[in-house]
Amino acid sequence: MIDRLIKIILIFLLIFTPLAFGSMELWALTVMEFGILAMIALYAIGEMFFGEELLKEKRCASAAPADSKTKTAERYRIPIFLLGLFLALILFQMIPLPPGVLKTLSPKTYELRRHFAFPFEGGETTFWPISLFPYATKVEFLKWAALIVFFIFLLYWKGFGRGLKGAAPFLITIMGVGMAESLYGIFEYFSGHRHILHIEAPRLVNSVTGTFINPNYFAGYLLMVIPLSVGYLFAREAEQEFHYRGWRHRLASLDGKTLLMWFGILVMILGLIFSASRTGIVCLLFSFGVISLLFRDSRGGKRLSWPLIFIFTLAVAWAAWIGLEAVIGRFSTVPEDFLFRKNVWENTLGIIKDFPLLGTGLGTFAQIFPVYQSFPLLASITHAENDYLQLASEMGIIGILSLLVAFFLISLKILSRIHSLSFLDSRRFIVVNATIGILAILLHSFFERNIQVPSNALYFLGIVGIIIKI
Repeated sequence: MIDRLIKIILIFLLIFTPLAFGSMELWALTVMEFGILAMIALYAIGEMFFGEELLKEKRCASAAPADSKTKTAERYRIPIFLLGLFLALILFQMIPLPPGVLKTLSPKTYELRRHFAFPFEGGETTFWPISLFPYATKVEFLKWAALIVFFIFLLYWKGFGRGLKGAAPFLITIMGVGMAESLYGIFEYFSGHRHILHIEAPRLVNSVTGTFINPNYFAGYLLMVIPLSVGYLFAREAEQEFHYRGWRHRLASLDGKTLLMWFGILVMILGLIFSASRTGIVCLLFSFGVISLLFRDSRGGKRLSWPLIFIFTLAVAWAAWIGLEAVIGRFSTVPEDFLFRKNVWENTLGIIKDFPLLGTGLGTFAQIFPVYQSFPLLASITHAENDYLQLASEMGIIGILSLLVAFFLISLKILSRIHSLSFLDSRRFIVVNATIGILAILLHSFFERNIQVPSNALYFLGIVGIIIKI
């Protein structure tokens, strides 16, 4: 019963977080955080009151060892420690420090605090935090704490099962939401309605955005969903154990669900193309290129990905028939946009140089960047157009390194997981394709803000959890 409630909440979050504008609004972020808290609370209750019964059931149902939780703790203890260190650093950024300590740890923060302080605040008895905007850091701490606890929960939770059947409800939900987002975005863009849910936004909907408002966030979301959906299709085909005797037999064997799923992938590809996200389109090409190279049938080296290549070609042809002028126009502005990004990156490096150890405080980029902005711009800049540089500027070298090393160690576990699965194991298709999706959004994050978008972060960690636990 408790496990079922946890699954319902997780499926709700997988549906809600993208639909609620990517959960960028504070109210939507709060719902996501409470949803994660509810799952953790239910899991804790289940372990406290029903742990022994569940353990007996799992012993009877599978050959999984009884000490699997202990093994999980041992296997991921260093990444979990580093993620905990990251959260501790955020908390430390909000603690008011004596002037002498602040001057030692972050001289530039001390200088700015002294310069902008009221006359009665300038004495040696005034304590200041490292964060230049503690409220924003508090909001970001709650978001990151919820996401990291969610990931640790997935490491211990057995809800994904050890097979395709256990993960199927979540995979179908992810695919269904991606398809719905794409269909909705395409409708709003081409119908001329130009709304995002209840908001009239003709200036924002100048490309397909789904409900994300920003097309780059939408593209990053689809970069994770499309490869995972392809992996699920390949896995279903592998589990059915059909031995096709040519393309006619393959076509004759297609069922309604398979056709619907291929249509969903086609729609999502169209959605990403018409998002006009240049980096997103390039990363999608990278994903499909890797998938087509990796998956070959053991019988004579035939590609299992021919249907995918056909669907992608069909999507491009369909998009060309509809009209790619807006997309091509976006690619024609690459030199100007790259120059803009280059200027933002150079100014962000200036922030990192002045706040090297502990940063300016998580969530403070929009407040500190105008001080370093060296080029004229009518609009305000709220992010660094690069997740890694922005995190380095806000969290310092210690913070960004703790995250990067944790993910590197988790990546080694993922590679070990892939290596442990035989080519004929249907789970391999999901694990490999999901990993390709993760790599795609990590590449995309070099040019856009993606991982810090709450819905994308939830999907990112959820997909990593599927990779590890399926």
